[in-house]
Amino acid sequence: MMGIMEFQKKFGTEGQCRLHMFRARWPKGFVCPKCGGGEHFDIKSRRLFQCKACGRQTSVTAGTIMDKTRTPLAKWFMAVYLMAADKRGVSAPALARQIGVAYYTAWTMCRKIRHAMGARDGGRALGGTVEMDEAFLGAPRRGGQARAGLGEDPGAGLPVAPRGRQAQGGQDEGGGGRGPRRCEGVRRGARSGRAARFARTGCTSTGSWPGLGFAHVRKKHDPKSEPAHIHWTHIIISNAKAMVGGTFHGLGAKHLQRYLDEFCYRFNRRLSPDGIFGRLLYACLCAGRITAHELIG
Repeated sequence: MMGIMEFQKKFGTEGQCRLHMFRARWPKGFVCPKCGGGEHFDIKSRRLFQCKACGRQTSVTAGTIMDKTRTPLAKWFMAVYLMAADKRGVSAPALARQIGVAYYTAWTMCRKIRHAMGARDGGRALGGTVEMDEAFLGAPRRGGQARAGLGEDPGAGLPVAPRGRQAQGGQDEGGGGRGPRRCEGVRRGARSGRAARFARTGCTSTGSWPGLGFAHVRKKHDPKSEPAHIHWTHIIISNAKAMVGGTFHGLGAKHLQRYLDEFCYRFNRRLSPDGIFGRLLYACLCAGRITAHELIG
């Protein structure tokens, strides 16, 4: 991945960022989102493009997570860079200090970028042999010891990692093509409903979760003869706990899945760090417009 000095040289000004977004959205030239026309007027005073055929005015941010933003694109680009570069994630207070915006602005930017991450990978399902296990993540419990060391909310994470074959839409060189998914509880009904959303019918599951509607392989694990058994699942769990407990100091169940989506996005692309900024920026362009009210729920 490019260093911070190289990034600043390439995307340090508003003009550089707008030109990059224009080329990313319309690599073959401007295309009107309404009529598909290519000829346009450039309204520089308002930073808009007006289609000559239908008169529709649009901007490089229209229809993206940055739609109608008042924050300079150079700061958006830096936020995307920081969230893509650090495997531990970036909290909203830290982002606010680094790019010089108010806390609520940084919080909204982080949520929108996480939304783009989740939208990019959310509809892809695993296939073949899928490893499953559970862990408790969330905010520290008040007045007592947190369950499993981290979480009060029984929003159990459901980390999975494919073995033997490539997961659809994921990378599993070295293990792992997906990551944690939040469940509403730890009972079989809640777990099976969540598992059915990310694993295709006909999968074979391993680990400690039988009875989820998939073929389940019961194995007695011997660490000496088979040290790799659910090895990557345990790595995903420990890394997710480190992110939730370290960077964010605990999270509530309501928005936990968005943070897990962020973790999954980076983990699945850990072996191709050079292109992660460009891919995340493109995901932000494709995710569609979303408001802060929609993110809060």
